[in-house]
Amino acid sequence: MDAREEFKKLVQIPEFEDSVKEKELLMTDKMSVLQINVGRLCNLACKHCHMEAGPNRTEVMGEDVLKDCLKLYQQWGFDTIDITGGAPEMNPHFRWFVEEAVKVCSKVMVRSNLTVMLEDGYEDLPEFYAANKVTVICSLPHYKARNSNKQRGEGTFEKSIQVLKKLNELGYGQDPELTLNMVFNPGGAFFPPEQAAMEKEYKEHLGSEYGIVFNNLFTITNNPIGRFGNFLARTGNMEGYLTKLYDAFNPGAVAGMMCRSQLSVGWDGQVYDCDFNQAVDMPAEGGAKIEDLVKRPYEKRKICFDKHCYACTAGQGSSCGGSTA
Repeated sequence: MDAREEFKKLVQIPEFEDSVKEKELLMTDKMSVLQINVGRLCNLACKHCHMEAGPNRTEVMGEDVLKDCLKLYQQWGFDTIDITGGAPEMNPHFRWFVEEAVKVCSKVMVRSNLTVMLEDGYEDLPEFYAANKVTVICSLPHYKARNSNKQRGEGTFEKSIQVLKKLNELGYGQDPELTLNMVFNPGGAFFPPEQAAMEKEYKEHLGSEYGIVFNNLFTITNNPIGRFGNFLARTGNMEGYLTKLYDAFNPGAVAGMMCRSQLSVGWDGQVYDCDFNQAVDMPAEGGAKIEDLVKRPYEKRKICFDKHCYACTAGQGSSCGGSTA
């Protein structure tokens, strides 16, 4: 029995597909976001990381796969390139790829933990981002140092503030061409607050205490996989958390699930319906790699679901772009 089968056996709630009444929503729609996970290597090892990224990971996307990503972007009509990791900046081809991506895409975004921009060899990344007009989506688990450091490690909040100030100096959060967005993750087995209210809190605290400005805050529900899933299993809370997600299932959030309009590419070229499915090694229908997809036009496909998908439809909904309902 593989890990997913064990997961299903453990958690006694209905299959996700059985909770969706409008079965056409179990299919993909028009593709708009090509999300590329360029590797699991990271300078941090955050407690909530569903990818279990860290300094000891060796999985890094090669240049050949990155080139196929650019080809597929143009062939399938996506409008956004979303670069993630790990710390995506640690991929040795990262700067080349960003420069190539902005030539063909007007919406290139990078998901950064901020602290990497203080590491040796990465200090000029803020200027690099500004020069290429890249949207920076930064993970800042909380606006209070204690709460943020608890998830990401001692001193990481202070380093993040230092980088945010640098980004602001370059115009991020103020210049309409330099977008700075933040991501909030709960510090435990509970749901994030209402997104607009949390954004207001972040802006008030970061503005008054540090003089920091930014554009939008995205709240993301912790998915019961990866390091957070291991924590739930270790503490005997997996069943309770999954039941909580199921009880909060919101049918109105299904249409906006990111898997319906997004393709996720893993470091080795394997394609998935979303980043969470990638984390549990659940490839998109057919199991194709990106090198196969560039040879054929886009066709709608059935999305692969499992019980962890309830995290994306609980309450206000959740995606890499924040709430969906």
